[in-house]
Amino acid sequence: MLFSKNPTSRFLLLTLTFVLLLSFSININASDPTNSEDDSDDLEQLLALDEQEDQLPEDQDQESSSRFSEAEVLSKAQRIVLELNSDNSKRVIDENEFVLLLGYAPWCVRSAELMPQFAEAATSLKELGSPVLMAKLDAERYPKVASLLDIKGFPTLLLFVNGTSLAYTGGFSAEEIVIWARKKTGVPVIRINTVTEAEDFLKKHHMFVIGLFEKFEGSDYKAFIKAAMSDNEIQFAEASNIEVAKLLYPDIKATNFLGIVKSEPERYTAYDGTFEMENILQFLDYNKFPLVTKLTELNSVRVYSSPVKLQVYVFAKADDFKTLLEPLQDVARKFITKLMFIYIDIVDENLAKPFLTLFGLEESKNTLVTAFDNKGSSKYLLQSDPTPSNIEEFCSGLLHGSISTYFKSQPIPDNNNASVLAVVGKTFDDLVLNSPKNVLLEVYTPWCINCETTSKQVEKLAKHFKGLDSLIFAKIDASANEHPKLQIKLSTKSGSKELAAFINKQVRQAAKDEL
Repeated sequence: MLFSKNPTSRFLLLTLTFVLLLSFSININASDPTNSEDDSDDLEQLLALDEQEDQLPEDQDQESSSRFSEAEVLSKAQRIVLELNSDNSKRVIDENEFVLLLGYAPWCVRSAELMPQFAEAATSLKELGSPVLMAKLDAERYPKVASLLDIKGFPTLLLFVNGTSLAYTGGFSAEEIVIWARKKTGVPVIRINTVTEAEDFLKKHHMFVIGLFEKFEGSDYKAFIKAAMSDNEIQFAEASNIEVAKLLYPDIKATNFLGIVKSEPERYTAYDGTFEMENILQFLDYNKFPLVTKLTELNSVRVYSSPVKLQVYVFAKADDFKTLLEPLQDVARKFITKLMFIYIDIVDENLAKPFLTLFGLEESKNTLVTAFDNKGSSKYLLQSDPTPSNIEEFCSGLLHGSISTYFKSQPIPDNNNASVLAVVGKTFDDLVLNSPKNVLLEVYTPWCINCETTSKQVEKLAKHFKGLDSLIFAKIDASANEHPKLQIKLSTKSGSKELAAFINKQVRQAAKDEL
């Protein structure tokens, strides 16, 4: 980039830009084994085995039966999930009305995280008498089957309804998988008729929507049902007895009521809008998250897709966050539906480092508070101590637009005796934009393949034009420094002679402009 004296600037790009690609799934690149493996046990045999295990002898020692380890419980749950292969996949999908399939790879970290949740969901669905058959496919071992079933990455969840696949759009905890599967197979709402049913329901669901209607009919009720069918994450419950409903939501005053219940300090939130599906769904989108959400691999997609675009991220060690959580909830309560508060364990490199790198703070170990405006792609950093009062002031500034956007910068370097000046974010204004001289700026990144060659050319040009007092040569690492007026475009390759000719032309033109 060539910058002339103020007020006119000219730009010459000498490097390449980069694009950061984020992907949830991993492409399949394996091939089918030459020899087909033996078929797994038939579904009937698996179910028979479970029936035998469920019917323990009455005189069996109850204490020993209660000592099943988590591994044993998980093993039993996984046996409920039918393993598909080249021989049985078509038969299983064709012969069952509902098949919820998990496509996975043994080495995939996200597959490993999802597998126990999927198995637990299978156990719950069986206990509920659901018609959904839970199945899994090693997509790396059977890539041809995976391709036929449209499994393109790991992990993939698909619901087959009479042989036709439906993309999974729910959450990834066992409870969320159960809710989604039941909604898509005919049970969008659970009706609560008695106190006992209400008590049992509370034990099983940590978040739900309760609707109270005098009669299960009318336009309000139809909108409630439509919202229940459209929502993919939250269990809906309905009641017509106000005393029963009060066990789920104590502050209900009258019928035609809707509210969301969560297992956290801000437990109850009533809906006060008109009963229209779109309005109900919007209410849930803005109120379904807790005051402070802990980011995980399993809930990250839901968090990023929240309609609350101003998001405050707190990075802290787990022990430090325990002390901060309650005062942070008090702050979050003042900004409900306006700001979303998210906690990330700063020790978790997979989750924390990508965010901290955007601020040039990837090596930080102390508590940090940042924010992102996902609507405008701006980022912000609390640069004072992360006390509750400072966090509240920071959040208020975000809402009112009084907080400056954060641009990362390396420390100011020593440029004494340098033929090519090192520019950082903090010195970009002084050395480039406000310089009384013309500036040729090289924009590079350490990992750029062509940048090393370009840097050598710039060094040669700096020596060649050393006697030209009106021209300064400079460089900036675009991976570690940002500035709102530093815009990078793709460049074409140029040799030293071409660049020298370009510089001469630009300098002569700048001299004419001054006359």
